[in-house]
Amino acid sequence: MNTFTKNLILWATIFLVMVVLFNMFQQPQGRSSELTYSEFIQRVDTGEVSQVTIQGKRITGQLASGEGFATYAPDDPKLVETLMSKNVRVTAKPPDDQSWYMTLLISWFPMLLLIGVWIFFMRQMQGGGGKALSFGRSKARLVTQESAKVTFEDVAGVDEAKEELTEVVDFLREPKKFTRLGGRIPKGVLLVGPPGTGKTLLSRAVAGEAGVPFFSISGSDFVEMFVGVGAARVRDLFIQGKKNAPCLIFIDEIDAVGRQRGAGLGGGHDEREQTLNQLLVEMDGFESNEGVILIAATNRPDVLDPALLRPGRFDRQVVVPTPDVRGRKRILEVHAGKTPIADGVDMEVIAKGTPGFSGADLENLVNEAALHAAKQNKNQVDMSDFEEAKDKVLMGKERRSLIMSDEEKRITAYHEGGHALVGRLLPGTDTLHKVTIIPRGRALGVTQYLPEDRHSYSRTYLENRLAMLLGGRAAEELILGEITTGAGNDIENATKMARKMVCNYGMSDALGPLAYGEKQDEVFIGRDLGHYRDFSEDTARLIDSEIKRIVADAHRKAQKLLEENLEILHAIATALLERETISGDDLNKLIEGKDLPPQNGPNGTPPTTAPRTPAAPTQSWTSRPAGEPGGEEFTLEPESAGEGGAGSDSGDKDPSGNGSESGGGPGA
Repeated sequence: MNTFTKNLILWATIFLVMVVLFNMFQQPQGRSSELTYSEFIQRVDTGEVSQVTIQGKRITGQLASGEGFATYAPDDPKLVETLMSKNVRVTAKPPDDQSWYMTLLISWFPMLLLIGVWIFFMRQMQGGGGKALSFGRSKARLVTQESAKVTFEDVAGVDEAKEELTEVVDFLREPKKFTRLGGRIPKGVLLVGPPGTGKTLLSRAVAGEAGVPFFSISGSDFVEMFVGVGAARVRDLFIQGKKNAPCLIFIDEIDAVGRQRGAGLGGGHDEREQTLNQLLVEMDGFESNEGVILIAATNRPDVLDPALLRPGRFDRQVVVPTPDVRGRKRILEVHAGKTPIADGVDMEVIAKGTPGFSGADLENLVNEAALHAAKQNKNQVDMSDFEEAKDKVLMGKERRSLIMSDEEKRITAYHEGGHALVGRLLPGTDTLHKVTIIPRGRALGVTQYLPEDRHSYSRTYLENRLAMLLGGRAAEELILGEITTGAGNDIENATKMARKMVCNYGMSDALGPLAYGEKQDEVFIGRDLGHYRDFSEDTARLIDSEIKRIVADAHRKAQKLLEENLEILHAIATALLERETISGDDLNKLIEGKDLPPQNGPNGTPPTTAPRTPAAPTQSWTSRPAGEPGGEEFTLEPESAGEGGAGSDSGDKDPSGNGSESGGGPGA
């Protein structure tokens, strides 16, 4: 019988008992009046009594008016004769030989029942986690060795974090090995990293490897509608831990309960702060927690209370970053182990094309590839399935049903060709993977690169990156003699990147190596209320002029490259219009002046050659505003150097916007 059924039966029983009590105390009173024997005889003489029931000395009956009565009669041998003479209906019953204790029980039963119900409710409030009113009990789940099926063998790409947690397991297994030189076993380990990097998976692996009791709970499980419940659950959690020591306690998403105190607005008692205070006391208070190690995970370490992060509570902060190319390859191999993979699949190529992907992203990529292969009725997943899955994850599904005019396709081809050609001609840029004018998601075209894992970015690299972003706009101006909305997202990203270069990276000669402006990323209410703009209006104008200069220089660089290689741009656009997609190798052949091989074998598309005369500029097209169907709204947000890269124009995983330029054509 499961917990839900037990609770349902429990509450049904309580309801029935309460109904019975209600009926007992709500029975009509006053219908049967108590008469003295004299009054009874008097009413018999006057003919007011219609019927009586004699049971020993107890007489009950009914008056002619319908009112009931009761009385006690002494030993009167003429009583029955008198009643019969007055035409009273007489019923006789044997005397009730009820024992004294039954009489006492019946008289006290309602009170005893109420006391029993009260005791039951009190025990439920103090009882185990599965009981109906166990508000103060911890909701931590005990993970057994049999149910923990994940081990460290299933974790890849985060070797340093895995090593740290392996030590934690060793601490519990052989504590004397580490304490013999006076060392102290860490009391807590905080796993920090972006979403999807494997923090919870690591904790599940610890549960499978530890060989000691492992309690798992979410930070939100401490929060309840009643005041004081959170602190009570924290106390109960550590009580369970001490009873089962040595043991591990894992709190997932600890930022739900561990946020910085004093960060809210307004007065009043904060239940969350009371819960946090109790957690701080339990982790490092007067009482010792020997043998209890706390592991917690969060992707928002910036909002945690400093008292929670100090040594003695969380002695170790283990960073779980997005994996590098080798880590991504190992993660792909782990997830692909349950999928039949074709011989031609190269996991290293897939790993290189997915910079910035977390472990969850890579697992989703393998799953999408398997689903695509199954949809095509294949027996194995091949490279084309992974390629399609990657494009779908990054940019969305192909929109073959989208109707584009020939002019829109032409504009998109030159736009994407401008991105690709500028990126290929500039030194030190990323390797081009492919260019396509097949609409995906909200983009009309995609130029995709294979960026390397970079941890810092030079000014030259970022300036070339800006030129690549503006290559699409420069191509439109050069070929069409007109500008379109297709470069809206490129311009937005270029402006953000230039602002980062000036205000964050100190890459402006006019302003020098200084940082300007407040940090707007991840604003935390209460912590950022005191921020202010730390520069003057004159400096603000200088910042604006430097941003404009950097973007304008990149635009001129892109224009110059395209003007010098105009015939190659025409060849790229022609190839895109014929094939819809060209690879990086195809682009290299076009730059070298070579013909592309037939697309589909001997009977396929004829070879593509560079046109000798440029296509005539035209302005006969209708633009769609950005955000309309076919438009593009991917955001490329340059972050601080050192974070992972992304393989798409969503770019929020890449400081430099590495990956692909999405757009081209009106509204892109």
